[in-house]
Amino acid sequence: MAAVTGLERTPATAAPPATRPRAWRALVLVLAGLYFLVPLGASLWYTIYTPTAGVSFGAYGELLTAEGFAGSLALSLGLGLATIALVLLLTLPAMLAVRLFTPRLRPVMEVLCTLPLVVPPITFVAGLGTSLRAGADVLAPTPFWATLIALQDPAFPIVLVLAYVVLVLPFVYRSLDAGLRTMDVRTLVEAARNLGASWPHVVFRVIIPNLRSALASASFLTLALVFGEFTVARLLGYQPFAVWIVTISGSRGQLSVAVSILSLLLIWLLLLAVSSAFGREKK
Repeated sequence: MAAVTGLERTPATAAPPATRPRAWRALVLVLAGLYFLVPLGASLWYTIYTPTAGVSFGAYGELLTAEGFAGSLALSLGLGLATIALVLLLTLPAMLAVRLFTPRLRPVMEVLCTLPLVVPPITFVAGLGTSLRAGADVLAPTPFWATLIALQDPAFPIVLVLAYVVLVLPFVYRSLDAGLRTMDVRTLVEAARNLGASWPHVVFRVIIPNLRSALASASFLTLALVFGEFTVARLLGYQPFAVWIVTISGSRGQLSVAVSILSLLLIWLLLLAVSSAFGREKK
C-alpha cells in the first residue's frame, strides 16, 4: 500500500521536552524561604551568641521573667478573643439578614463596614479619647458614669475591644462576604427551614459549617491586628503586648531582638491554633 500511494511510514518524532512547572515552583518556594528564614536565623543567632560568653539563651530567659510579660500577653490574648467573638456576633447575623431579607441594602452595608479604612488610626483614637473625656463630664451625675468607668478598667479595657472591632470590621466583612459568595445561602436556609429547623439550628448547623474558611480568615486578621496594634492602646494609656514590646525594647539590643522573635513565634502559634479549631470537622 505504501508503494502504491508513494507514502512511507515514518517513525513518530520525539515530543519536545515538557517544561517542568514543579521545578520552578520549588525554586520559587526555596528563594522565598531563604528570603524570610535567613534574616530570622541571623536575628536568632544575634540573640543567643556573644563573642565573650558564646552561645547562651539568657536573653530569652530574661525576657520570659521580665516584669509585665505575662500580664501584657494575657491581656492581648483576652482582647483578641473578645474582639473575635464580638465582631463575628455583630457582622455575621447582619450580613445574613441583609442577604436573605433586604438585598438592596448590601451596598449600604458594604460602605458602612469599609468606612474605617479611610479614617486614620491617629484620628480615630483622638476622637475616641475626646469622647471618653466629654462623656465622663456629662455622665458624672448619672448612674451611667460607673459603666463608663468600667469600660476603661485597666485590667481589661472593654473600650479597646470596641475600638478593635471598628478597626478590623472591613477585613472581617470582606472575609465573610467572600465565604457567603461561595454558597447559596437562600437555598440552604429555605431547605433547612422547610425541614423544621429553627433559626439557631440553621445558623450553627448549616451556615457556620460552610463558612469555616471565611471564619478562620476573619479570626486570623483580627488576632493579628490585636497583637500588633500600638497606636490606639498607647494613646489611651493601656499596655497590651505590642505596647509592652516597644517599652522593653529600648533597654538592650539582644533583648529587643528576642522580643521580636518571640512575638512572631507566639502570633504564629496562635494563628495555627485558630486554624486548627476552625478546620476540625465534626464526626
